[in-house]
Amino acid sequence: TKNPCNTSITFLLVPQSLPTHGASKVSADGLVNEEVKRTVDLGTHLAKITAEIVLSNQGHSAVQSFILAVEAELAPHLAYVGASVKGDEEEDGTLELQQTTIQGQSGLFYKVHLPSSLAAGAQLKTKVEMTLSHVLRPFPTHITQAERQLVVFQGNHYLYSPYPTRSQTTRVRLASKTVETYTKLGNPSKNDEILEYGPFRDVAPFSEDAMKIHYENNSPFLTISNIIRTIEVSHWGNIAVEETIDLRHTGAVLKGPFSRYDYQRQSDSGISSVKSFKTILPASAQDVYYRDEIGNISTSHLQVLDDSVEVEVRPRFPLFGGWKTHYMIGYNLPSYEYLYTLGDQYALKIRLVDHVYDDQVIDSLTVKIILPEGARNIHVDTPYKIDRRPNQLHYTYLDTFGRPVLIATKNNLVEHHIQDVVVHYNFNRILMLQEPLLVVAAFYILFFTVIIYVRLDFAITKDPAAEVRMKVASITEQVLTLVNKRLGLYRHMDEVVNRYKQSRDTGALNSGRKTLEADHRTLTNEISSLQSRLKAEGSDLADKVGEVQKLDGQVKELVCRSCQEAERLVAGKVKKEAYIESEKTLTVKRQELVGRIDSLLDAL
Repeated sequence: TKNPCNTSITFLLVPQSLPTHGASKVSADGLVNEEVKRTVDLGTHLAKITAEIVLSNQGHSAVQSFILAVEAELAPHLAYVGASVKGDEEEDGTLELQQTTIQGQSGLFYKVHLPSSLAAGAQLKTKVEMTLSHVLRPFPTHITQAERQLVVFQGNHYLYSPYPTRSQTTRVRLASKTVETYTKLGNPSKNDEILEYGPFRDVAPFSEDAMKIHYENNSPFLTISNIIRTIEVSHWGNIAVEETIDLRHTGAVLKGPFSRYDYQRQSDSGISSVKSFKTILPASAQDVYYRDEIGNISTSHLQVLDDSVEVEVRPRFPLFGGWKTHYMIGYNLPSYEYLYTLGDQYALKIRLVDHVYDDQVIDSLTVKIILPEGARNIHVDTPYKIDRRPNQLHYTYLDTFGRPVLIATKNNLVEHHIQDVVVHYNFNRILMLQEPLLVVAAFYILFFTVIIYVRLDFAITKDPAAEVRMKVASITEQVLTLVNKRLGLYRHMDEVVNRYKQSRDTGALNSGRKTLEADHRTLTNEISSLQSRLKAEGSDLADKVGEVQKLDGQVKELVCRSCQEAERLVAGKVKKEAYIESEKTLTVKRQELVGRIDSLLDAL
């Protein structure tokens, strides 16, 4: 596309993934960094470095490229590097990037080829972006639940460059105002969470001066140690996606015991822990599920937006430093949005990795793309280099010779790697008749068997008592479901009260109370209707359901009293110690009533 203002391209690099060319003698280029504005964003668990550079050609001839450099200490942490070039002329082109070396210098170096040559005496505005993972080190490495998390960042005060720099400033953005220590090169200024270094004048090439900042950072230090992403393509209109994720908290390790009571009552308890995070799925995602080995995890919320589907992922327990969790999330996509066809040629265009959480870090990614049975001449186009493994075969229902599975791996990924991969393959459409014919044959055999079985009725008399027992069993199953839903309303009201004690939002409390009343009334009426049906069937279980109704009324009264006590606490009408004692008494009574209800439900 043409852009009258600038030409820019963003590219992804992993140090070991590009070929190494001959050493570049930059001393003869005549390039000078006239002005450098450098920003180091340390507000999350990633280090995001941005440098706006005015590059000047002080030589006697035009140059076709310039060099990007990364310090040797930071090179192992480099997950992403991007660059853009802005010019006054209307140009359109792609910047070519090659990894190179410089004799006698350590670090990583990349040669960027310009779309047009930079004439002698001319200037060029460039912007370089880098993202570093696992570069922030918790210090101390172990903290208690009540302590805040402190981290250390070690970097370079200067822009590491093969060119001399006339003027440079460095701005460091921290996660909080609390800074224990920081280096004082050039008498830096501090304003809240911003540190300003410079300006530094006439900086020599490859200058390094250790920058060390020890500050408070309670942002989520989440790392996906391993993710297996399975994409199963069906030509019958569906693409099934499932992600198996191993997630761990890589911040300061929790020292000492964990108190659930303090964690729920005190807002600053375990401030560096992670209660939940948002996973963003495609807008057309359907049938979303979130589970682990135990089963479905119900503490999650799904919100459908215009351009995406947001899933609030809440693990079964909060994640503290050193803790980890394992879960699976999956969904279905309509294939017409991602699968393109021309005759027997098909192209699947889908993301290689999705947005799991903000500022995500993935140590290891494995992608498995399962194509329809009979796919051949498979070719993959990726936005960046990935490691391909030998293809495998996957067998599922109605398969005869197996479905081809493409397997790819990659390490050290961040949000910039959320890009599309295109899989090209050929498929003969006549093979789509294979599964329907197998299904027809299976149903034919099933129906024939059922016809024979129904006609061979060996029963002498009917058993009306068995029919009554089946009806009663069905009604009691509905009662159990409704009672459990009603108990869930009380747990939701507890969350509303806890948020009210923190936010003091009376409107939210009243709204939650009205919702509780309306939903409770609806469920109670439905249970009463089922109780009447049990009486009509002559079952003695109707009396037990009536007793459950009476006990539930007492539980509801205790929940309302707990809400009133919270209002008195917020209004200052009762002291905190008295409130805690009263809340403890109400909780004990409520647990006793719920236990009696559970006993009655077991009897049902």
